[in-house]
Amino acid sequence: MKSRFEFGILSSNEIVTIAKLGKQLNPKLTEDELQDYLIQMFAFDNYICFGVFQDGQLIGISSGWTTIRFYSGKQLEVDNVIIDEAYQSKGIGKLFFEYIEDWAKTNNYKTIELNTYVQNSKSHKFYYNQGFSILGFHFWKQL
Repeated sequence: MKSRFEFGILSSNEIVTIAKLGKQLNPKLTEDELQDYLIQMFAFDNYICFGVFQDGQLIGISSGWTTIRFYSGKQLEVDNVIIDEAYQSKGIGKLFFEYIEDWAKTNNYKTIELNTYVQNSKSHKFYYNQGFSILGFHFWKQL
């Protein structure tokens, strides 16, 4: 299965393509809003965007942020994980996270952290199966 997919780092030149896939994560946002957010994210030095392709078509993305925490040292904070709905439950997410973890190890990260919605039990099972554990609660306040 691995040979059918390619993994890599995306650039700001691919914002339009990334935004189209991003609609699946938050359909309430317009593609213009998503593109604006991506422009802002790519402007940060600590931002990286991972991609998974099949036959040259982008079918999955994940944002990554470099953070330093007292409890973990240098960590990759994974966010905006999307596998195109047509490709879900085919083992691609597992391969994608193997790629991201290998990239993080190669680049001297100590840990990977992520957030997932409380009601998304399917993702909880997936992340447990990838070796993640729940460390705490993520609090949020809209301004």
